[in-house]
Amino acid sequence: MSDDTHTMLFVTFDDPAAAHAAFTEAKELPGARQAAVLRRSAQGVLDTPESWVRGAGAPTVASGIVGGLLGLFGGPIGVLLGWTAGTVVGGAAEWRHFEEGAEGLLVYSKDLAEGCAMLIVELHERHHEPADELAARHGGTLLRRPAEEVAAEVRAAERAADEATRAQRGERGEE
Repeated sequence: MSDDTHTMLFVTFDDPAAAHAAFTEAKELPGARQAAVLRRSAQGVLDTPESWVRGAGAPTVASGIVGGLLGLFGGPIGVLLGWTAGTVVGGAAEWRHFEEGAEGLLVYSKDLAEGCAMLIVELHERHHEPADELAARHGGTLLRRPAEEVAAEVRAAERAADEATRAQRGERGEE
């Protein structure tokens, strides 16, 4: 495989410690953009003990700097107000991206067995070997999916949840 493909990796582990070790290495995979570990306790509680996003914080900092520079036209107070406004805008964009990612994690955690863990990695993959070797080295079972398909499934799940919420509100007479 030599084409760069946008891929989602789902690596399931019976041993949660192996998922944590694989997470550390997954951040170094060529083309890795973000990764997270999901863990389901023996009581069925879902936890995300590890997550990472390449360049996290960069939009917030960049928009704060741009706002501050634009604020130069208003003097010292303009710099402060511009920086603050820019940081708020950048932070809101990052929060939206975080929420979308969290919703995706919930969609794929439904089949995670109690006491097990899953490593989810989003990457632009040129070759399968690095990820295949990572999963094998840590005893994980790898499922590779095109990111576009995963995103479509997450959007469909979000729509279904929204419709169920609206239907439930309608039954109770809420608006």
